[in-house]
This record gives sequence, structure tokens and C-alpha cells, in this order.
Amino acid sequence: MSDLPKVALVTGGSRGIGRVVAERLAADGFAVYLTYVSRPEEAEKVVGAIEAKGGQAKAFQLDSGDREAIAAFFKDEIKGKVSLEVLVNNAGITRDGLMMRMKDEDWDKVIEINLTGCFAFLKESSKIMGKQRRGRIVNITSIVGQMGNAGQANYCAAKAGLIGLTKSAARELAGRGITVNAVAPGFIETDMTAELPEKVVESMLAQIPLKSLGQSEDIAAAVAFLAGPGAGYITGQVLGVNGGMYM
Repeated sequence: MSDLPKVALVTGGSRGIGRVVAERLAADGFAVYLTYVSRPEEAEKVVGAIEAKGGQAKAFQLDSGDREAIAAFFKDEIKGKVSLEVLVNNAGITRDGLMMRMKDEDWDKVIEINLTGCFAFLKESSKIMGKQRRGRIVNITSIVGQMGNAGQANYCAAKAGLIGLTKSAARELAGRGITVNAVAPGFIETDMTAELPEKVVESMLAQIPLKSLGQSEDIAAAVAFLAGPGAGYITGQVLGVNGGMYM
């Protein structure tokens, strides 16, 4: 196995936080496999950016809600072909709305992608990492999974569930040399937050002791730490990257 490429798999790695995480892990020496659902041109931009800096990357179109496709991906692209060192469960969607008006399909879809999809990737990764007797799994949860948020019952439930999944998996897999941790971003500066009205941003900042929005690079640094050599004795933890908003 030592002669095989050392891969970090990043789900939802074509945009936003996922893209920056993928680029950071590539800079740290991993060959990066990233998944995306739509916009292949965005995924190829990430691959191109990594390769331009001397790194290795591949993009795969893969729906985190399709468990059969996930299992097939691991069989066809991972098992016996690479040394899977890191899994970053980052893919996620939102379908916001007040609970009393939330459509059943909006609840189901968010749980399917943000929680069940993470379980599917974690399950398949643990089989391979278990045989290797090493591996790092980092689940991207959210501050709202810890403190709740009006209008996001489905998203908050999924992210809270991901924390429970992280802790359970950490207990199950520790004996095989696999660590499982979560990173919980707070309010991060993204294309979406850039479009928010100034008053909304001011309201956010008022809740953050450090008085600034976080950057995607802050999340990538936390993931890189948990995936790196300095975090070998850390498992089952939730690392909050939120400027002190939730302590």
C-alpha cells in the first residue's frame, strides 16, 4: 500500500469551503480526489489550480444522496488503487424554511445529503482505512448544529446528527488507528454572505466576539490540522471555528 498514491477525498470539493480545503490538502502533499454534483467546469478549475502548483487532483461527479453510486465509486476508484489517508465529508445543501411550513421533501433531501450521505462515505472509507489500520476522517458540521437556527430545522438536525455520528464512529474506529473528528464553522465569508444586506451582516458581527466573519482558509487550516501528524491523539472532537460565537 505504501507505493500507492496517498489520497485525501473531499466531498463537495468544487466550490466554497470544499475548494479551499482541497487546495490546502494538496499543498500538504496529498493527491486530492474531489466530488461534485453539477458544474463540472468548476471542479476542473480546482483540479487545474492544484496541478498548476505541482499537486495531483481528480474530480468525480458523484451525488452524495446516491448510496449505490458511492459504493460503486469506492469499488472502482479507491479500493486497491490508492491509499486513502483522509476523508473530508463536506458536501451539503440547504432548503431553508420555517418548520411549520417546511415541505417533507425539503426535510428529506437535506437529511439525505447532509447526514445520510456523510454516513455512506464514512462507512465505505472505514472499510478501507480499517484494513490499512490508519486514516483521518473529518466531518464538516456547523455552529447551527450546536446552537440551532430559526428557519433551518432540517439543516440543524442534520449537522447535529453529524456530531453524534462523529463521536460514535470515533469510538468504533479508534482501535484500527482511525481518528474521526468534526469541524464546526461559524459565519464564514462566502459568495452567499457577500450578497446579504449590510444590516444582516452587522447583526451577525454583533454576535461574534472577534467581530469579523471567518474565511474559508480558517476552516481549511482546521481540517489540515486534524488530517496532519500533530493530531494523531485527537478523536471524537468538535473543533469550533466561529470567532467565539459559540463557546
